[in-house]
Order: sequence, then structure tokens, then C-alpha cells
Amino acid sequence: MSTKDHNAGHTNGQPPTNTDVRFEAADINTRTILLYLFYLALTVAATFFVSIYIFRFTTDIAVDSDRLPPPVRRGVEQTMPPEPRLQGVPGHTNDAQQDLRDKRSADEAANDRLGWMDQQAGIAQIPVEEAMKIIVSKGLPAVSASSAGKIK
Repeated sequence: MSTKDHNAGHTNGQPPTNTDVRFEAADINTRTILLYLFYLALTVAATFFVSIYIFRFTTDIAVDSDRLPPPVRRGVEQTMPPEPRLQGVPGHTNDAQQDLRDKRSADEAANDRLGWMDQQAGIAQIPVEEAMKIIVSKGLPAVSASSAGKIK
């Protein structure tokens, strides 16, 4: 610990002063800060009331636009659009599941049919199972290099 007197050089026990440095009497001006807070509160309140007005105004516009438009033809029975319509909608007479079953059975019958497509041209239709057996036993026909280059 130092035994040196720290008040050495001070006159009459007063702290040292510097002529170039000045200190404020108070750090803040409370009146100015309170005025800023008051104006901020007024601005927030005004913004709140304006936003409530805008919300209510736009809500009324949205409610008015959600109403159904008046019918164009009054007193005339509304008719269904022409076929083909989407299956399953009210007024559609066909059952969608039955239509799918009918389509699948027609496709399976076509895959199992044996007959001539064009007898003069030599085009025949054979069942898919038979065609797969023929391809397995004989293999696919070879493709020449000239015809392979044409296919792109």
C-alpha cells in the first residue's frame, strides 16, 4: 500500500479542475424524454384506431363479396351440363366403380382375343400370354444398324 498522500497538489481539498472540460449539471433532461414518450403513446394509439377502422371496413367488403350473385335466368330450371361430366357428381347416373370394372373386363377380354385384325395385310391379334411365350422361345427380332440409326 502506498503511503503517499493522494490529495497532494489539491488546493483547499477541492478536486482538480480542467479549464477545457465542462460537465453537464444533469445527465438527462427528463422533460424531453417524457414528451417523446407521450408523443409515442399518442402515435401508437392513433395507429391502433386507424387499423381497427381499416379492419372493419375490409371485413364489410369481404362479407359483401361473399354473397352469391343473382341468378341470370330466373324461373328457368337449371339443367346439367352436357356429357361427359365428372363421375360422382350429383345428377350423374353412372356408377364410377361399375364403369371401372366394365373397363377392366373389356381390356382383359381384348388381351385374350384371337383373330385377324387385317387378313389381307397379314396382321393378326393373339392373346398376350401367347405372344410372351413366342418372344421367350424365339427371341426378339434383330435390328439392323441402318434402321437403328433412323430411330431417334
